[in-house]
Amino acid sequence: MKFSDKKDKTPQVLERNIIGTNTTIVGDIISEGDFRIDGKVDGTIKTKGRVVIGKSGTAIGRVECTNADIEGKFSGELFVENLLTLKATATISGDVVISKLSVEPGAEFNATCAMKGAVMELKNEQKSKEKSAS
Repeated sequence: MKFSDKKDKTPQVLERNIIGTNTTIVGDIISEGDFRIDGKVDGTIKTKGRVVIGKSGTAIGRVECTNADIEGKFSGELFVENLLTLKATATISGDVVISKLSVEPGAEFNATCAMKGAVMELKNEQKSKEKSAS
């Protein structure tokens, strides 16, 4: 067995990105890792990881992620593959597409919300109607 034939058995660690208090980012961010926002992001965040918006954090724009925990403020379009957790201090507005939702008492949820399974069913129904109309 050659050295190059050995497989790397070290676990792959996803990076963690932190946007600290008093930091503002304007633009688009694409990453494989998790994000914690304690500052402000105005733009798009796209990740296969988790997005956490801390109590002092604000995100405006579009977020696409696997899971999200929100304690701060979010406004815009939010697409969460699995679980969206809204803490008591969270304030959400805009459009939200999720699979599962957990909301603590006190959270402000002023958004249009669609469950991912329901969205797929609606799209399939719409396609069926369009085909039958043709």
